[in-house]
Amino acid sequence: MRSDELHTAKTESRFRDVNERIAETAEELGTTDLALVCECADAGCGQRIEATVDDYEEVRADGAQFLVAAGHEVPEHERVIGSRPSFRIVEKLRGVGAMARRLSPRPAR
Repeated sequence: MRSDELHTAKTESRFRDVNERIAETAEELGTTDLALVCECADAGCGQRIEATVDDYEEVRADGAQFLVAAGHEVPEHERVIGSRPSFRIVEKLRGVGAMARRLSPRPAR
């Protein structure tokens, strides 16, 4: 895996970890609406994404899927597989996808 692919996978996985904590807190509070952070490759991105718990769980079913704000897609590392008003669902490709699955905090299904 190239160093830029490794950096991309690690950055996006850090954002995913933040969103995992947000989702856990929402579950504890019994809310169904989430204010998440964009899980794009830009380490400085702070854009917020509105999603439901159901949308979030759908994306988390595969460790290579992430939620990104519209326009934050990186075609050389991912493809858009779904879209909602406030975000896109992307699937990581090749080495980035494999690394993202290994870094996923959830067990593979």
